[in-house]
Parts: sequence; C-alpha cells; structure tokens
Amino acid sequence: MFTGLIQAVGKVSLQGSTLRVDFDNSFATLQLGDSIAVDGVCLTIVDIGRSGQCFYADVSEETLSRTTLGTKLKKNGLVNIEPALRFSDRLGGHLVSGHIDGLGSVVSIKQEPNSWIIELKFTNKRYGRYICEKGSICIDGISLTVVDCSDDGND
Repeated sequence: MFTGLIQAVGKVSLQGSTLRVDFDNSFATLQLGDSIAVDGVCLTIVDIGRSGQCFYADVSEETLSRTTLGTKLKKNGLVNIEPALRFSDRLGGHLVSGHIDGLGSVVSIKQEPNSWIIELKFTNKRYGRYICEKGSICIDGISLTVVDCSDDGND
C-alpha cells in the first residue's frame, strides 16, 4: 500500500523486460523484493544499483500498455516514486493500492488561489462509475481528491 505522497522523481529506461529507475534522492530502506510505486504502479524491486540511486523492476507488456510507463519510456521520461508503507508509517495521503485501473488524459488545468482544478477524461468511459465526489483518485502516483464528476462520470 502507498499514500500517493511522492518522495522522489526518477528517470526511466527499459533494459529488455526490466525497468531501470534512476533517482537523486536516496532511500536508505530500499531492499530486494520491496514493493515500490513508480508513477503509481506497484512494482517489485529485483535489483538495486551500487550507488543506491537506481533500482530495477521487471515489467510486462500488460503493465506497459495499461499504464503511463509505456509512454514515459518512449521519451526517457520522468516518473514519480514512492516506497511502500510500513505499518508504523504515518498515513498522510489516501490509501493507494498501486493496481492501475485505466488511463486518461488531462482536458484542462485551472489555477485557483490555493489549489488547482484538473479536468480529466478517461480513455474508457466505464471507469467513471468508480469515481465519486470527495473520493480519491491517483494520477501518476499522486493522490488527489475529486471535486466534481460530470453526468457521464468522465471528469
């Protein structure tokens, strides 16, 4: 489980079917077999670089096609990173499982005095029925609170 509170940003690359994530922030507690969220996707660490500033996780074609990781790899892009919760950790965000349900796109972004309003559209409209006002949603690993939903459940 995760909170959706990002602890580092990393750069991804693919080596065969293994994702490499390089990052500047050092997580002293990373160990082989740990779960870690990469852009919200729960992955398992299969190797850690000597410097302690990169880790590796196996990914399937299914994972790459159902998440943003596939598009981020094409651009050698940046991803959000969050190590898994421990039972003793403070829960500051929402509970996030790391199991991705679907993709969407940003329709608009509006800055408010103390917040941002981000309008989203799901790639598959059926996911809208699972989103409710004042509920939580996780976008690229970031936990957000839903302000409103349109009638078709697509915002």
